Amino acid sequence: MTQKTEILYHLNKKRSQSASSKAIELVSPDVQRSVACFHQSLPGYHPTPLAKLTQLAKHLGISDLWVKSEASRFDLKAFKVLGASYAIGKLLAKDLRLDVNKFTFEQIVSQALKFRNLTFVTATDGNHGRAVAWTANRLGCKAVIYMPKGSSKVRLEAIQNLGAEASIINGNYDDAVRLAAKHSNEKGWILIQDTSWPGNEEIPINIMQGYITLLTEAFQQLEGKWPSHIFMQAGVGSLAAALQAFLCNYRDKPRPFFTVVEPTEAACFYKSMIMADGKPHAVHGDLDTIMAGLACGEPSEIAWEILQENADAFIACSDQAAIKGMRVLGNPLEGDDQVISGESGAVTTGLVYELLNNPMFNELAEQLGLRSDSKVLVISTEGDTDPEYYRKVVW
Repeated sequence: MTQKTEILYHLNKKRSQSASSKAIELVSPDVQRSVACFHQSLPGYHPTPLAKLTQLAKHLGISDLWVKSEASRFDLKAFKVLGASYAIGKLLAKDLRLDVNKFTFEQIVSQALKFRNLTFVTATDGNHGRAVAWTANRLGCKAVIYMPKGSSKVRLEAIQNLGAEASIINGNYDDAVRLAAKHSNEKGWILIQDTSWPGNEEIPINIMQGYITLLTEAFQQLEGKWPSHIFMQAGVGSLAAALQAFLCNYRDKPRPFFTVVEPTEAACFYKSMIMADGKPHAVHGDLDTIMAGLACGEPSEIAWEILQENADAFIACSDQAAIKGMRVLGNPLEGDDQVISGESGAVTTGLVYELLNNPMFNELAEQLGLRSDSKVLVISTEGDTDPEYYRKVVW
């Protein structure tokens, strides 16, 4: 018997009516140009597709449903490489005294001998570590990657196949982050982590800025249409905060209703909002969810500052929402494109489906302002990064 989807929610009644200056500055026009210049110089760069699911939108009773699919990003099947590559590229560009507002991959590679002894270290549930390993591999640098217990062996091997030293530790994701930071300090390695804390902000900010490419592509692909609603998943919150900051720069447009989505077992942003003291709070334990990319117990402090001020709602949902999303996207209605989406990528589609298709959630859908004229944007942040598990769910 199929388990029911569970949803917990918090509406942010303290959301700021005006965009915060910090959010606007994070992805200023100069930053957007710098990110675009770098990513477009990477060999193999091409925009990932935006699927317009017209038939599914009709079935759900809304005007539009768009899914930005990251399954083909540099053959890595996930968006994470955008942040890791830009953060590493900008770090090296500064060291090489290049123009940080206009540097390219070719400029950095041409002087690769200067940093071939560098080692980058990070913690990951899979996608971010693979992105760091991929970037280090192309630059001739070393990479050391730590993964939490329970991590997929397939994802571990994908990282190792890129030449990185990768291992699964006996601890959760946040333990892996602390280990990476410890070894960075002790061994002189460079920490490439999107979780921020006092004293560790520059790299996380650069990673967040790297995600802008995904957002720029998506809004260009909308061809002038503007979403009324955006559902965005959060692990440590970097992509969600980057998207919120990106939207804050469009002050001439109506702000879409923005919902942050997390697994119930790793809902650190939802917990922080419920605590209502203005501080980020951690979720402890094994963080047991199939959404490996979202199994993060501690919010990035930079992301927390932006999202608590600007997001409209925070939702924690059970794994069934991700499973539903994987099946709905993988088995489209006639006329819609198929989207191959992994556990962490599909949860927002699954949530939207449940909100609009399950009478249990009619009242919540109304509170979120979902109506017949709603135009909904979601981002499928990963493809089938664990193909065997993907087939197990979808078949």
